[in-house]
Amino acid sequence: MAIPQSFIQELLSRVDVVDVVGRYVQLKKGGANFMGLCPFHGEKSPSFSVSPTKQFYHCFGCGANGNAIGFLMEHVGMGFVEAVKELASQVGLQVPDEDISPQERERAAQQRQQQATLTDVLEKAGKSYQQQLKGSPRAVDYLKRRGLSGQIAKVFGLGYAPEGWRHLAGVFPDYASPLLTESGLVIEHADEKGQDGQAKRYDRFRDRIMFPIRNVKGECIGFGGRVLDKGEPKYLNSPETPVFSKGRELYGLFEARTAIRQHGYALVTEGYMDVVALAQLGFANAVATLGTACTPDHVQKLFRFTDAVVFSFDGDAAGRRAARKALDAALPWASDTRSVKFLFLPAEHDPDSYIREHGTDAFAERVKEAVPLSRFLLEAAAADCDLKSAEGRARMASQARPLWTALPEGALKRQLLGEIAHGAGLDTTDLERLWSAPTGRTGTGTPGQRRAAGPDDGAPPRGDNERAWRPRQAGGPGPSDRQGRYGRSERTERRGPAGARRGLVSREDRALGLLLSNPAAWDALSADDHHLLAELPGAHGVLFAWLESQIHEHGPQPWAVLREILREQPHEALAHQAVEQVALTPGAEQDAEELAHVMLRLRIDRLKVLENEAIARAGSDPAELRRYADIQAQRKALEHQIGASPV
Repeated sequence: MAIPQSFIQELLSRVDVVDVVGRYVQLKKGGANFMGLCPFHGEKSPSFSVSPTKQFYHCFGCGANGNAIGFLMEHVGMGFVEAVKELASQVGLQVPDEDISPQERERAAQQRQQQATLTDVLEKAGKSYQQQLKGSPRAVDYLKRRGLSGQIAKVFGLGYAPEGWRHLAGVFPDYASPLLTESGLVIEHADEKGQDGQAKRYDRFRDRIMFPIRNVKGECIGFGGRVLDKGEPKYLNSPETPVFSKGRELYGLFEARTAIRQHGYALVTEGYMDVVALAQLGFANAVATLGTACTPDHVQKLFRFTDAVVFSFDGDAAGRRAARKALDAALPWASDTRSVKFLFLPAEHDPDSYIREHGTDAFAERVKEAVPLSRFLLEAAAADCDLKSAEGRARMASQARPLWTALPEGALKRQLLGEIAHGAGLDTTDLERLWSAPTGRTGTGTPGQRRAAGPDDGAPPRGDNERAWRPRQAGGPGPSDRQGRYGRSERTERRGPAGARRGLVSREDRALGLLLSNPAAWDALSADDHHLLAELPGAHGVLFAWLESQIHEHGPQPWAVLREILREQPHEALAHQAVEQVALTPGAEQDAEELAHVMLRLRIDRLKVLENEAIARAGSDPAELRRYADIQAQRKALEHQIGASPV
C-alpha cells in the first residue's frame, strides 16, 4: 500500500517520540531533552537523547538517530508500513488504504480487533497467574531451587496456574466465552456434557509454572507451562491461535532485544528455563524456540535484530539432530555479512548448569569457540560417509548438494564449493558440472555449451522445489554480463534467449521483478532498503509499499498468488512486465548477488538526488555544504564497492 507523505507528516505531528521511546527505554529529564541508556549499543552512562521539540532521538555514542517510525523499525524490528500502522492506532488515525476493497478493509479491521481482544484476554490471565505465584510457597520454592530470583521472575512475568480444573472461572465473568477457547486458555469437549447440559470446559494449564510468551511489541500471545514435580508433558504450550504460531515466535525475544545488540549476537537455547536462568547469569541475549524445531521464520526474525546467531545444543544425539534442523533453517539466510554458529555443550550440561559450574567467562569462551556454519555444513555432508572410499566421497558430494544450494549467492557459497569438491576428491569445475547435469538426462549438451553463458549457469535446483533445470542458451543474458546491465546508463536493453528485443528495463523495474518473483528476498534487505523502495516515485513506490504490506500481513507468497491479488489493480501491467523480464533469465529470482547489486545502484541514485538538493539549498544554509560533503562521501563509498567511476 502507498502511504501518502502528507499522512506521514500528520502522523509524526501527533505522535510524541518521547512516549514511543519511553515504552522501551527508561528516560530521565535532562535539560530540554530526555536521556537514557542507548538500546542500540551497550553503555553504562546515558548518551541516548530524545528531543520533544525536534521529535527526534540521537545517540552520541553510536550515532543511531531517527523519528518515532524509525525507532520502531530499528528497535522493535517492524517494517515501515507496520510501524506506521502501529503509531496510527495509538493516536486514533486511519491509515489511508484506498486501493483496498471495502470487504477486505472490513475483514482486516475484524482481524485486528480479534487479535487485540485475544491479547487482552491473555494479558488478564497472565496477571492472575502472577498473583497466584505470590501466594504459592510451593511454586516460589521451586523457582528458588532452580536458582531464580524474584527480580528475574518479575522481568519475565512468571506466574503459577493453580491446581483445580476451573481457576479461570474466577478470573473471567463468562467462563463459557468463546474467547477463552480461541486464546487457548480453556479446553472444551463438545461431545461431553456437564450437569448444566453444556459442553464440558476446563483450564488447559493446571499446577504449572507459567511463562508468558510475548511478541516483539510486548503483547502476551500465549503461555508455556512447566510442571513443578513429575508429570507429563513436562512442558505444555498454548495451541496455535490467531495471535500465536510456534513456528514464527521465539520465547524471550521481547526481553532480549537490547541485550542482543549489546552482546552482538543472539543465543538460541532449547527451553524457557534456559532463557530465564541465562538472563539472571549475565546472558540476557538468550531466546528459545517454543517446543518445536528451529524454522527459517525464526532465523529470519532474529536477523532483524542482529547479524550473528549462536545455536546452543546438548552434545548428545538429540542435540545433534536439533542442530541439524537449525542448520537447514539458517542456510537460506547465511549471507556473507552474517554469522551463524553452533555451540555443543557436554551431554551432562545445559547452559544454566555449565555457567553455574564453570562461570560466565568459561561459557563466553565456549561461545567464541562455537562451530561455524561452514564447518558444521561440511560435517553434516560427511555424516556416515567413508571418505577413504570413492563410494563414500560420492555420497558426501550427494549429501552436500542440497545444503550448498540452499545458501544465498556470495563468497561463502563459492568457498564452500571448493571445500566440498576437495572432500569429494573432485575438481571444483567437475563438481559444478556434475551438479549442473539435468536431472534424469544424459548427454544433453556439451559441457562447453552448459558453461557458455556465465559462471552461475550451472546452479543446481534451488531448495526443495524440484524445479526442472534447463541450461541457458549460449549468448543469452546471464550473471556474467551484470556490469553491462547495470552500468552508468539508467536503462539497459534486455534480450530473450532467442535474441529478440524485449524493451528497456530500469533498475527500479529489475528490483521489482526480482522481489515479486521471490518475495522471501524482501526480508534479506535492510530497513533502509525497504524505506528507499517504498518511497520511490510513481508506480514503483506504490508497488513496493504494497508488497511490504502483503509480506507483513501474510508472509512471502508466490507470484501466482500475488498476481491474482493485483488483478485489475492500477499497476498490474507494470508488475507483470517486471516479472516477465526476470523470467527471461532462469534462476535470476534466486540470485541474491544481482538483487544486492541493483539495490546498490538505487542507493547511489538516491544519494545523487540528495546531493543535488543539498547544493540547491547551500546558498541559504551553509550547513548544507557539510551535508553535501557527507552524502558525496557515502556515494563514493558505494561506487567503490561496485567498481564504478564517480559520475
